[in-house]
Amino acid sequence: MGQKVVLVTGGAGYIGSHTVLQLLLGGFKVVVMDNFNNASEIAMLRVRELAGEFGNNLSVHKVDLRDRAALEGIFASTRFDAVIHFAGLKAVGESVQKPLLYYNNNLVGTITLLEVMAAHGCKKLVFSSSATVYGWPKQVPCTEESPLSALNPYGRTKLAIEEICRDIYRADPGWKIILLRYFNPVGAHPSGYIGEDPHGIPNNLMPLVQQVAVGRRPALTVFGNDYNTVDGTGVRDYIHIVDLADGHVAALRKLDDPNIGCVVYNLGTGKGTSVLEMVKAFEKVSGKKIPLVMAGRRPGDAEIVYASTEKAERELNWKAKYGIEDMCRSLWNWVCKNPYGYPSEEYIPPSNANGEI
Repeated sequence: MGQKVVLVTGGAGYIGSHTVLQLLLGGFKVVVMDNFNNASEIAMLRVRELAGEFGNNLSVHKVDLRDRAALEGIFASTRFDAVIHFAGLKAVGESVQKPLLYYNNNLVGTITLLEVMAAHGCKKLVFSSSATVYGWPKQVPCTEESPLSALNPYGRTKLAIEEICRDIYRADPGWKIILLRYFNPVGAHPSGYIGEDPHGIPNNLMPLVQQVAVGRRPALTVFGNDYNTVDGTGVRDYIHIVDLADGHVAALRKLDDPNIGCVVYNLGTGKGTSVLEMVKAFEKVSGKKIPLVMAGRRPGDAEIVYASTEKAERELNWKAKYGIEDMCRSLWNWVCKNPYGYPSEEYIPPSNANGEI
């Protein structure tokens, strides 16, 4: 069989870096492409270190997916068994303000990737989709067959890419594609060495909580406390980042199944947790009080969203192992070691001519 080689786009980001580490530990050779728009080169150095002897199986290229010539060069020099595609912009609010930026980055980047993959005969893909494609679900839990309805440009790019993948498969059944719709990733690697470090203002709950905990912001603003939920705050399905990374490895292995066409799986825990329940869990493991400011509902926010994970459990042989306290504990460990995220400077070996780190 030989060692499998996987290209991971956006591999230096939060979900990407944790997935790359699990791939390396699983025996894969990994090539990362990232433009480092919302990622740190230091994350890749740390992943290589955490992987120990497997760290030598990682190479990293600073490339934007829309740079077709650079992409062609990478595919010309390496034969990939499969691609895991994370790369893309992901802030809902920003997508509403800058829709063209999102359509250009997410759609043009993905189309370029798919064209180059096809040209080089690489037709196995795991795509990082999102629960945002369910919009405001009328029924929970969301199953893979739930109605789809994206409510913002970010969500629409995810939905459009899913449709593109389905169309590609219909046109050429030689493709094997798994679309992973995931819910709300939280936490960090147990080492506390890699974690979530968003550039600018975070757009999801727990990075805001962690910034309050270390004094980087005075209080957490909770949007909406009059929902029809256990405590009035919105309910989401939070999943530990390591569980999510393992879900990608399981999906990658599933691509070897001769009967896979273009298939969707939810990755979540199958449990809903409210904003206040999550904050209380964090307070419990960290010993920190998180001051709250209650604000009105945000337009576009759904009341309750959580996953049905039965299909992934049955077909991928994968199940989330960690609960919200595990998520909060690992998050707090990362925050204690990296209160301001990745340092701006750490020894980085000189880059070589082809842009590899």
